[in-house]
Amino acid sequence: MITQSLTVSAAVAIAERRSGRVDAGVRAGRARTLMLRNALALRTNNALSFLTGFVEPVIFLLAFGYGVGALVGTITYGGMTLPYAVYVAPALLAVSAMNGAIFDSTFNVFFKMHYLRIYQAITSTSLGPLDVALGEIGWAMLRGAMYAAGFLTVVTLLGLTTSWWALALVPAAMLIAFAFASVGMAVTSYMSTFHQLNWMQFVLLPLFMFSGTFFPITAYPEWLQVVVAATPLWQAIALTRGLFLGVLEPALLIPVAYFAVMAAIGLIVTTRRLDRLFLR
Repeated sequence: MITQSLTVSAAVAIAERRSGRVDAGVRAGRARTLMLRNALALRTNNALSFLTGFVEPVIFLLAFGYGVGALVGTITYGGMTLPYAVYVAPALLAVSAMNGAIFDSTFNVFFKMHYLRIYQAITSTSLGPLDVALGEIGWAMLRGAMYAAGFLTVVTLLGLTTSWWALALVPAAMLIAFAFASVGMAVTSYMSTFHQLNWMQFVLLPLFMFSGTFFPITAYPEWLQVVVAATPLWQAIALTRGLFLGVLEPALLIPVAYFAVMAAIGLIVTTRRLDRLFLR
């Protein structure tokens, strides 16, 4: 009886706090609860899958930065002549942030949504769909930050960092991960089978190969350069490469604005979809 009374009192207190807010119908302000749940799950059975997101860019750096780099030598970027490994490293960090966010917001979210039915249980409490969206996307953002910090440590130990501005790669990776996770979760909310998730590879693989990760897009025809420059991964690489090299130009604000808009759109679509799916 006492436990029931305390539960009711807590629910009443939450309802009173959110009653005056514009977003009262979709958010209780407790997204951190879902992030805590993901952190606890990581400690039990998801640690290995989490570790692969850090190991993958390191393997690519060693294979391409040093293996292919031994054949390429140096590369010209922004008027600077760089060792190939220095050119590739910040791009791989951006790719790592993207892949980690997409993995979390597609495969993991789909499994929780359709098999574990976690979100149905969560939205039957005081938490709303915006809490779910912010919790999952916020976790992807933290994952991107941890990947960036670990990868930056390896790159520094290899002697590839050229500027103290490389430390800004951690918040940059968080922004990139947040934006990709927002869109990834929005797309996942429209999927009904696991097979549909394989479509993501048709998008991610071309982005990885042709967005300036391994060579400048100036190798393309001008019309194709315009198309590639509009893709999110190219914007992410432009941001991380500029910060890594300490090339601070007003143009770096363009990818920041790009990802802010991308995150906002994804978050709005995700919230509306979850509201329609679970609260109707």
